[in-house]
Amino acid sequence: MESNNDKFILRRFYLSKLEKFGNLIKSFSLTEKVVFWVLFFCLAVSTLSLISQINKNFLINVPAKGGNFTEGVVGSPRFINPLLAISNADRDILALVYSGLMKATPEGQLIPDLAESYSISEDGLTYTFILRDDATFHDGTPVTTEDIGFTIRTSLDNVIKSPKRANWEGVAVNIVDEKQIQFVLKTPYSPFLENTTLGILPKHIWGKIDPEQFAFSQFNIEPIGSGPYKITSTKMDSSGILERYEFKSFNNYTLGEPYIPNLAIKFYPNEETLINAYNKKAIESINTISPEKAKKLEEAGNRIESVPLPRIFGIFFNQNKNSIFTDAMVRKALNKSIDREKIISQVLSGYGTPIYGPVPTTSQYFDESIEGETDVQEAIDILEDDGWKINEETKVREKTIKKITTPLELTLTTSDAPELKTISEMVKADWEKIGAKVSLKIFESGDLNQNIIRPREYDALLFGEIIGRDMDLFAFWHSSQRNDPGLNIAMYTNSSVDKSLEQTRATGDEDIRKDNYTKFQKEIAKDTPAVFVYSPDFIYVMPEKIKGISLGQIIMPSERFLDVHNWYIETENIWKIFSK
Repeated sequence: MESNNDKFILRRFYLSKLEKFGNLIKSFSLTEKVVFWVLFFCLAVSTLSLISQINKNFLINVPAKGGNFTEGVVGSPRFINPLLAISNADRDILALVYSGLMKATPEGQLIPDLAESYSISEDGLTYTFILRDDATFHDGTPVTTEDIGFTIRTSLDNVIKSPKRANWEGVAVNIVDEKQIQFVLKTPYSPFLENTTLGILPKHIWGKIDPEQFAFSQFNIEPIGSGPYKITSTKMDSSGILERYEFKSFNNYTLGEPYIPNLAIKFYPNEETLINAYNKKAIESINTISPEKAKKLEEAGNRIESVPLPRIFGIFFNQNKNSIFTDAMVRKALNKSIDREKIISQVLSGYGTPIYGPVPTTSQYFDESIEGETDVQEAIDILEDDGWKINEETKVREKTIKKITTPLELTLTTSDAPELKTISEMVKADWEKIGAKVSLKIFESGDLNQNIIRPREYDALLFGEIIGRDMDLFAFWHSSQRNDPGLNIAMYTNSSVDKSLEQTRATGDEDIRKDNYTKFQKEIAKDTPAVFVYSPDFIYVMPEKIKGISLGQIIMPSERFLDVHNWYIETENIWKIFSK
């Protein structure tokens, strides 16, 4: 170490040098002084600029914690419970509060959440999960395999009647220890991993509640989960209806504490009050509004994020109710004559995608060779060549089959949803252009499902199917699913399709799955058991301040929050070496 004497000598040395430097400057003429200080200033500016540039090259802008965010949704939650949630409002809050063994990403992948790792046996029957050591619920209680087992057993309780029950029937649950749990299937089922995204209930809370009281528990409104956000306060109106939730980021969330520390959700009775609140800046974002309203907001300069939903809206033919659909040429002509682009433009305001097959265009299994176009004249030619001639009196095509004259007449059925009503009218007009006589039947949604779809009481049905991330199309197209509760509403039978769907369910090999789905799509295109019309977009109106959002492949509106822990408002500059 330097002594005080050494420091004194060193200080005297530097002062001496500075004194000589000062005397040197004093000896300069006025011109020399001006030149010197100009050069000195230029050197200083250049040095600072160089240092700043070097600093910039080593600094990067990264997300930082801070800010707040308020969103509005239509409806009021009743069951913020992974086993009972039924409404969009329920599922929105569920996505923020709860987490499962696995979690979907916006890219369509499944990654561990509460689980640290998982493995699948070679026979595809046993799924083994290891829990994270640091996984806890919002009240600080560790998440254990007992919570997992309890949640799944509860989903199977006859009294509770959980919508998730079907996902776990026939699955054996083996708790190996506090951190390891196994699920054993009776037969291989490749989409099973999706089931493990189920939110986990804390047993120490729900285990004390009788099944008969399950739906009435206050914890359905004030839940405790292990997700990215925990509820800090609620606000109700005078009649006891929820108006607002306040959330705080959970610092022990397994995938990292969210950057945005404060979040609020407000609830509104309908779209009109929701949009009014947005225009008055009472909320900063809204979603799932009508395309027409979204287009007006976009034209007014608002930020709109949209992404195609994996929903297939089409017209499904019931050959058992109307014999004209047994004629493949009729089905092909009806398919060819629908103007999908016009529907997307006029009804969906551009927020949709025209489709020609049963697999969403966003799926990795989508076959790009399955395409089509509107050609009214070609549709007319198909019918003419097939013997369907115009009756000059009725202006409706007809064909004599086995000495019986059959008119090209059908009834198109759909729900009273405004968009579907308008689309059905447009389809009716398109089909009448090629000589068909079309009647419309419009039903309230509940009535349609219960009294029309379940008993298969329709000629042609304009309806939508929600395709899950697991892309299991068995229920929609396998011949065994033609009757309720199956969802094969086209009453379709094809042994080749059955085989492809069965093999796809039983394997996790992506090459085999893709090959089977390609065969499946080509068979459907050949047979035309339905007319596929469009996939709607999910519409999200957001403030510019929110960054880091990636909607990607979402199945339902609540999945906009899949990566909410990565959203951010504030940023900071740090050196690159500290960003890892």
